[in-house]
Amino acid sequence: MDIEQLKYDLKKMIIDECEKEDITPEDIQNDAELFAPDNELELDSLDALQISMSIQKAYNIRLVDPKEFRRVVTTIDNLAAFIHEKNA
Repeated sequence: MDIEQLKYDLKKMIIDECEKEDITPEDIQNDAELFAPDNELELDSLDALQISMSIQKAYNIRLVDPKEFRRVVTTIDNLAAFIHEKNA
């Protein structure tokens, strides 16, 4: 699994699942905090649920514990590394 392609796919998934049509994958920095108040994605708890379900569907990884989700889904870099490690 190519990590750079994975990062791009994750960005696209977040944009699609969270209905952020005005943002492109290139607009999202790999090291930007996804749920930071100043992030242009403006993600909320409903978006977190959508992202969690999409990760489970696409990568067969369950993130049901809110603490684990907050630890893993911080940045694209961190999320990609977690998925890459689980699917290695």
